[in-house]
Parts: sequence; C-alpha cells; structure tokens
Amino acid sequence: MIEVWVRNMSTIEQAVAKELNRSCHCVGTDVAALHSWLDADLRDRGIAEPVVTSHPHLFSQMPVFVAREHRLRMAKIIAAIESVVALPSYQAKVLNHAPKTAAFTAPTHGVFMGYDFHIADEGPKLIEINSNAGGAMLVVAMARAQQACCPEVADYLSAQPQTNDLENEIVAMFMEEWRLSRGTQSLACIAIVDANPREQYLYPEFLLFQKLFESRGVHSVIASPEELHFQNDGLWFGEQRIDMVYNRLTDFYLESPSSSALASAHLADAVVLTPNPRTHALYANKFNLALLSDEQALSSMGAPKNVIDTLLDGVLRTEVVHANGSEEWWSNRKQWFFKPSSGFGSRGTYRGDKLTRKAFGEIMQGGYVAQSFSPPGERRQADDNALKFDIRNYVYAGKVQQIAARLYQGQTTNFRTQGGGFAPVYAIGSG
Repeated sequence: MIEVWVRNMSTIEQAVAKELNRSCHCVGTDVAALHSWLDADLRDRGIAEPVVTSHPHLFSQMPVFVAREHRLRMAKIIAAIESVVALPSYQAKVLNHAPKTAAFTAPTHGVFMGYDFHIADEGPKLIEINSNAGGAMLVVAMARAQQACCPEVADYLSAQPQTNDLENEIVAMFMEEWRLSRGTQSLACIAIVDANPREQYLYPEFLLFQKLFESRGVHSVIASPEELHFQNDGLWFGEQRIDMVYNRLTDFYLESPSSSALASAHLADAVVLTPNPRTHALYANKFNLALLSDEQALSSMGAPKNVIDTLLDGVLRTEVVHANGSEEWWSNRKQWFFKPSSGFGSRGTYRGDKLTRKAFGEIMQGGYVAQSFSPPGERRQADDNALKFDIRNYVYAGKVQQIAARLYQGQTTNFRTQGGGFAPVYAIGSG
C-alpha cells in the first residue's frame, strides 16, 4: 500500500511540474536587479559595459519546475556513474589510449563536474558529462535575485539554498582540492586559466570567482596558458608563483603548445590543477557514454546489477560511430543525435533529422558517437512561445552542490534566445 501511495505521489508531482512549466508565468528571477548587482561587482573589476549589453540572454526570469522524484533520480544516476568510474577495470579501459597527461594520477576530484539531463516522460536522461562545467558562479549570483510573485512559488523558493551557503561550499571545495594535494600547506594564489580569457563569453564569471577567492584571503589571477611559465620547480605568472590552477581550458589534455608550461608543471606535481586531464578522460570523453549505457560492458567491468539497471534507465543509449555501417547510420539517423567524442559547447553536434549529407560525411570520418534522441523539456512563456530546457547538476566528489536549468531555442543551448539563459530549478514536493 505504501509503495502504491509513493508511486501515485511521484506521478502527481511529475504532472504538477509539467503543468507549471506549461502555464506558470511567474517571474522567478529579478533579472534587472541581478544585472544591477553584477554591473556593480564587475565595475570594481574594470568592466564598464553593462551586462545586459554584452550578455542580454544570460539569465531567464522564469523558473523551471521538476518533480522531486526526478531530482532524486538524477542524483542516483550520478552516484551510479561515480561508482563505475571508481572501478579499476573501467579506468584501465578508458585510460588505455589517453595521452600521458591523463595517465598522471593526482589525488584531486575535479571541481565543477557538470551532469546534464533532459527530463523525459519516463524520467531524467543523462545527455552529457562535462569536466569543467561553466556557469556555477553565475548560478550563485542568480540565487540572490530570486523572488516569489505568488504564495505557491514562495513555498518552492524557501527550499532554495542561500547565496552565502553556496559561496562557502565553492570555497570549501577548492580548499579540499588543495588539502588533498598539499595537506596543511597554505594556499596563497589561484590562477583561473583559459584561452584568451578576456574574450570568453563567460569572462564575467571569472571575475566573480576572482572576487570570491580574494574575499577569503587567497590571491587570484586570470591568465591564458601561454602567460604561464614553468621554472625552478614551480609554475609562475610573471613574478607570482601559482599554487593552484582552476582549469577552464578546452584543451583537455594540455596538448597545445600554448599549454606546455601548464602540462610540465602538472606532470611535475608543481601545481594543483583542477580539473585535470585524468578527470576529463575518466568522465567527460563522450566515448565513455557508450560504456555507461552498455549492459554487457558494465557487467564485464564488475558493476553490480542495481548500478547497471540505474544506468541503463538513466543514460541515453550511446554508440561509437563506425564508417563501415554508414548506410545503416544514414537510414536510421532520425533516432540519433551525433556528437564529437572530444567536443564541447555543442560544437560539431548534429540532430539526426536535421543532418545533411555533407555533415554526415564528416561524421563518418570518425571521432563521433551517436546518442539516442531524447527531446528536451519544454517551458512556455506568457506569449505561449515554447523554450527548451536541460538541467545541469554541478557536482563535486559525487555530491550535487547546485542545480540549474538552461532555457533556449534551436538545436542546442546557446544563450542567444530571447527569454532564455540560466534559470532556477524548483523541485515539486521538495518540502
């Protein structure tokens, strides 16, 4: 009887979440106030241009609703993946052909793992894992601009974490990475590193991280990899020795010549690098999704049955694309979503039913996986215009720290959609 009641409650919560995403037009985020606060923060860091001018679609004013059961289910899928990644047999398989930078073992977990989901009628479906997921600091900033325009939304809002708590957790995460690597030594300087950082779309987030670190007594610099140099058993930015690097590079294995100093310092254990190439190889290479959705492979690696069942249900079936089956792939293309194994930010991805012969030819040259297509969730605006959404879980050491939605139109998330951008997630039934 209890099991039936729980199942019925879960079904009701899912129906309520779906209806609210269709018909609730509440303003969950005071975007104007958020822009004002960010403008003030960023002016202190030398950016005079208003955020709304440079990033007009970074935040959505609408919240996204999910059933409590779906939020718990995402956490369960994440825990199952973490348990498989910990298996020596899995690690041996995915690291077999990885570059030497990924073979180097560090004690860190990797900050801001990103687990992205679509919410299907039958439950959450993992679409991607990212080893340096962006946006977490912007989601923290968004937390202080939440508002309730009706009592019902106020109930969900009360369960949201507070900005100070989220900031404390972020700092504690970096300090734990440092402790795992350096014990009781003092952390003096963190470098936030990305290619041409000032030209990155999320550069404002780098400045927010820098401000947060410095508010806790840790000096911080923002640098491109070629501005770093390795000498005297240390990594340096000018005259400043770097203790830790918060790695935002999409040169995941540090193979570019511009990353040579960082690679050398990492391999010499002269700097704490997080996330590092091994983290990407273990989690974020999209070939791994083929293993995580393959019952036989999971069983052969020693995964227990309950973990296998969770992954088969929660990870979209993924297969490595081989050119010798090109005609079959073309015939069945509409049921697949094609992704480059080492891609990022939706670059080079193709929805099968939108695929041209030219693009298909590029896919058949290798380096792609095909993922069974699962449509994203839908959030309707007041004008009845539909936006798509996915759900990103920011995770550290297997624990979900925060969760956010990304609203968009088009084939993939893009931050170019009117009314789209990062959005808060309210769990129905969380109280």
